[in-house]
Amino acid sequence: MAATIESLLEEISDVEDPIEELQSLKTALIAIPVSALRDSVSGQRFNVIFSLLNSDNREQVELCVDILERILLALSPLTLSQNYRVELRGGLTHPNETVKILALSQIGRIVEHPDAATEVLNNHDILGAVINCIGEEKMAVAKQAIQSLSKLSHSKPGLDKLFQSDLLKVMKDVMTKSDIIRYRIYELVVEISSVSPISLGYCANSSFISQLLGELTGDDVLVRATAIEMVTTLANSQHGRQYLAQQGIMDKISNMIRGADTDPLSSLYLPGLVKFFGNLAIMDSPQQVCETYPAFQNKVFEMALDPDPAMIGVALDTLGLLGSTVEGKQVLQKTGQKFKSVLLRMSQLASSGATELRVRSLDAISQLLTLQPEQQNEDLLALTESWFKLLSNQPIDMIRNISTQPFPELHCGALRIFTAIASQPWGQRSMISSPSFMEFVLDRSAGKTKEAKDAKFELVGALVCSSTAAEILGSQHYIRLKTYLREGPYYISAVASVSTEGAE
Repeated sequence: MAATIESLLEEISDVEDPIEELQSLKTALIAIPVSALRDSVSGQRFNVIFSLLNSDNREQVELCVDILERILLALSPLTLSQNYRVELRGGLTHPNETVKILALSQIGRIVEHPDAATEVLNNHDILGAVINCIGEEKMAVAKQAIQSLSKLSHSKPGLDKLFQSDLLKVMKDVMTKSDIIRYRIYELVVEISSVSPISLGYCANSSFISQLLGELTGDDVLVRATAIEMVTTLANSQHGRQYLAQQGIMDKISNMIRGADTDPLSSLYLPGLVKFFGNLAIMDSPQQVCETYPAFQNKVFEMALDPDPAMIGVALDTLGLLGSTVEGKQVLQKTGQKFKSVLLRMSQLASSGATELRVRSLDAISQLLTLQPEQQNEDLLALTESWFKLLSNQPIDMIRNISTQPFPELHCGALRIFTAIASQPWGQRSMISSPSFMEFVLDRSAGKTKEAKDAKFELVGALVCSSTAAEILGSQHYIRLKTYLREGPYYISAVASVSTEGAE
C-alpha cells in the first residue's frame, strides 16, 4: 500500500490539474485501516500536498485538507514537529479556515508531547501566529487556537513561554481588537487558570484576571453579563474559588444582586449572578452559601414568582440544583412559607404555560423530590412527601395528566417525577392507591419516542430496585414490573404485532 501512495504522490506532482489524482489518493488512504496507516505513510514526504494548498481552487484545497488530516494523525507529534513545522506555520495564515483549523489542531498535538513541544516552544513565530488566530473572524478557528494554546498550561516551559516572554504582549495586543476578541482571550486565560493553582498564578500575575474581575462592574451590561459567565467558569475549580474569595468577589456579586433592584438593565446580567451562586452552593455547601449570602436565596425566590420567563427559568434551574442535595432540601425547607409559595408556583408552571418553562419546572420538581435509598430517613421522607402533596390536591393525577399531553418533553418530564418518588415508600403507596396507575406504568403503547420508552423503563427500574416495592405494590404487580424490566425498554409483544390478522 505504501508503494501505491508513493506512485500517487508522483502522479500528483506530474499533472497540472491534480483533482482526479487527489481523489484517488484520498480513496486509497480511507481504505487503509487506521492501525496500518502509520506504516503506510512513514518515510513518505507529503510536501507536494502542502504545496497544493496554495490554490484558489476550493475543491483542490478541501481535498488536500482531507488527505492531510488523515496522514498527519498517523504521524507522531515528534515527526510532525521535526518535518512539517514550516508547513504548519504556513497553514496558520492560509485564507481558508479549514487549513487554519488543520494546522492549529496539529500544533495542539505537538504541544501536548514533551519532546515535540520543545520544537514549537523555541519557535516564537508559530506561537505568535496561533495567538493571532484567536482574533480571526471565524469562531471555529478561534476555538481551535484557544484549545491548542490551553494545552501549553500543562507544563512549566509552556506557561513560561506564554506568560513570561514577549508572547504576553502579543496576547494583550490581540485583546484590543474588539470586545468579542477580548473575551476570547479571557476564555483562554480562564481555561488555563482552571488547570492548577500554579497556572492560575501565572494568569493572575499577568494581570488578565484582575482585568476580567474589573469588568464585572463595568458600564456595559452585556460585557458585564459575559464577565459573570467567565468568573462562574473560574469558580468551577477549588483553587479558582479560593482565589475569588480572597479577592472579595463573592461579596461583590452578592452586592450586585442587592443593587439589581435599582438597575433597570439588571435583567441582562442578574441571571448570571444567580447561576454563579447556584453553582457555588452545589460545589461547596448550600447551607453555607445561602446563610453567608442571603441576598442570593431571596432573589431566587423572588425570580421564581417574577412574570419574566427569563427570570423564572433561571430560578427553576437554580432551585432544582439546590434541591438535588439533601443539605439543599433542608435549607429550602427552613424558609417555611416562602418556599411553599414557590413550590405552588412551580406546580402552576408545570401544569400550564409555555412548554419550555413547563419542562424546566417538571425537571426542578423531580430534582427536589429525588431521595436516594441511602439518604432516606424518617425526616427526609416526610419532607419530600409534604412537598409532593403541596403540588395539588391530587398530585399523582396532576402529573399523570401532564404525561398524557402530546409533547414528548412533557411526557418524559412527568415520568421523571414519578421515577423520583418511585424508590420512596410513600411514593409507592400513592401510586398503588391511585386507580389504574400500575396499568399506566405497564402500558407500552404510551410514549412512542425512544426518550419516552427510556424514561418509562427508568421508572419501572426504580420501582423494581426498591426494597419495599414488592410488599407495597403487591406480588402480582411486582412480577409484571420485573417482566417489563427483563424484556427491555423497546419490547413489542407478539400479540400486538399480529392483532390485525383476520381483520378482513
